[in-house]
Amino acid sequence: MKLKLFFSACLCLFISLGHAQIKKDDVLFTVDDEPVLASEFLRVYNKNLDLVKDESQKDIDEYLKLFVNYALKIKEAKALGFDKKPEYQREFKSYKKQLSKNYLTDAKVTDKLVREAYDRISQDVNADHILIKLSETETDTALVYKQMMAFRERLINEDFQTIKSEVHNGQSVFAEELGYFSGFKMVYEFENVAYNTPVGEVSMPFRTSFGFHVLKVNDKRPSRGKVTVGHIMIANNSKDTLTDPATRIQEIYKLIQQGEKFESLAQQYSDDQSSARKGGRLTAFKSGQLTSVKFEDMAFSLTEIGQISEPFQTNYGWHITKLYEKEPIASFDQMKNELESQVKRDARSKIINKAFIKTLKKKYNVPMKIDISYFVGIINDDYINNKWTVPGNIQKNKPLVKIGDKQFTYFDFANFLEQAQKRIREKQNYELVVNSQFEAFLNEEILKYHEDNLEFENKEYAQILGEYRDGLLLFDLMQTKIWNAVKQDTAGIEAYYNANREKYVWPERIDAVIASGPDKKTLEAVQKQLSNESDLTHLGHEHNEKKQNVIFTSGKMTKDHQALPPDFKFEKGISDIYDYNDAYHVVYVKEVIPSRLKNLDEAKGQVIGDYQTQKENEWLEALRKKYKVVINNAVLNKVKSQINN
Repeated sequence: MKLKLFFSACLCLFISLGHAQIKKDDVLFTVDDEPVLASEFLRVYNKNLDLVKDESQKDIDEYLKLFVNYALKIKEAKALGFDKKPEYQREFKSYKKQLSKNYLTDAKVTDKLVREAYDRISQDVNADHILIKLSETETDTALVYKQMMAFRERLINEDFQTIKSEVHNGQSVFAEELGYFSGFKMVYEFENVAYNTPVGEVSMPFRTSFGFHVLKVNDKRPSRGKVTVGHIMIANNSKDTLTDPATRIQEIYKLIQQGEKFESLAQQYSDDQSSARKGGRLTAFKSGQLTSVKFEDMAFSLTEIGQISEPFQTNYGWHITKLYEKEPIASFDQMKNELESQVKRDARSKIINKAFIKTLKKKYNVPMKIDISYFVGIINDDYINNKWTVPGNIQKNKPLVKIGDKQFTYFDFANFLEQAQKRIREKQNYELVVNSQFEAFLNEEILKYHEDNLEFENKEYAQILGEYRDGLLLFDLMQTKIWNAVKQDTAGIEAYYNANREKYVWPERIDAVIASGPDKKTLEAVQKQLSNESDLTHLGHEHNEKKQNVIFTSGKMTKDHQALPPDFKFEKGISDIYDYNDAYHVVYVKEVIPSRLKNLDEAKGQVIGDYQTQKENEWLEALRKKYKVVINNAVLNKVKSQINN
């Protein structure tokens, strides 16, 4: 048994060695000594194989002709300077910038954050917090931290309402009941702490862009999804009623119980004018999205579509709600793209950028520590006031940092400092200013260096960009040399038509009306009416009003019309009823139109298309004479062997 397996393995090895594999540098053909690699031909052939409908183009020799023609056109476009045109360069640069965005990110970190975001929007957190406002640039925070620790101790041991009444001033200290919220509803640093703090516990003090916080998590629950409701509201200060709001809402509720339509009552009586016009219907909302927790809770408590609540009161007035739609949270796969967009717009994007920059620093051998103390000594208060300029005695060419093979000097960063001073809007420590500006400078240059070298480092990016570059050139060339040129050549179009007019023929046709429907008895009634009915529109309306589902089609038709069976005879009069394509049909042939030649106006679209093909073929013949094409048959045979096996 083992011997059999050994011989089988040897046979497979022998067969595979018998088919020479394409090497990376194998040249399939040259255009004026410019090589086109077999690997590129194979990549494009395999990529487009499933898209090609014309079977002849799947033939390798035929596809090679197309590929050579493509290469000839690109060669000519460059020879004519199409790639130097400002409009071409502008459009290509714009596309390149857009495409590169997909490669200037850390995919693994992004995926992790997207999954985390889904987990968080799948769960609501209820929390209270205390905030001491603090400037982002404030570095002396010891006293504030000590105060926050005292607040934390109180949150652990005391009732929140008691603390709130004593510490909240609405200016520097805020004590707030946040209710329920989910992912993306708070700044990311706050969200992190809220989701990572267990229910009933109080966080350690933490900092966000607003200042220092401590929070207590009261509850966590699964997301309630999204709900669409309508409401009738009588405002607390309503002036359109002779009774008080509580009585008024009860009067409306009695009308609903007596069978009056909710939407009509909303239009007549609701004080919420924006929704009243729509029968009370509100835009769909998620948990934590409304300011009124009581209204939100009532909306989510409704369980049956069409269910109407009893009257209830909120801070805004009295309401009656009706449930229209209730959606659970969508699956991760359904929400992935939307969440990825949100993550890239959110503060989470800083985490992605930081991880990506870290990877690039390692890749391009950027030192971990760079001495920038010199720059701390050359800025002054003018920098804070946006009046600073680069000193004239700076050592312009002194090396500062190298990214890959690109050297940056003292002057490069000094110039950046001057341009970026407008970002500093309040007085800060000079060392802090220089450090933050250098980080921005280094990150910006690392990303730019990576973007500039993407085409040489990322194969997929290079292929997509190359295809667009050549495709854009080819489009401009064909539009100039063939498409527009032919359309403007009226004499040439007419001459081509006169030389080939036998190609442009109207086949035998009928001027007819076809009645189609699923019921044979109905078609029998239509058959009787067709010969006597001059107003076919009236006939169509008559049957549709009776809901008999008869469709009428009229016009000039050839034998290949979709409602005509292959053996249909072109004879004037009303046909028998026939069953074709899972429906019944009857045809009223008003006239049989004999075959005839098309005039130029009738055939113009076809003529222009054919004339363009002729001009393109003539042009390609000229290009083959202008540029020498040499096929490497030995490599071509290897390509054929690889594709066929």
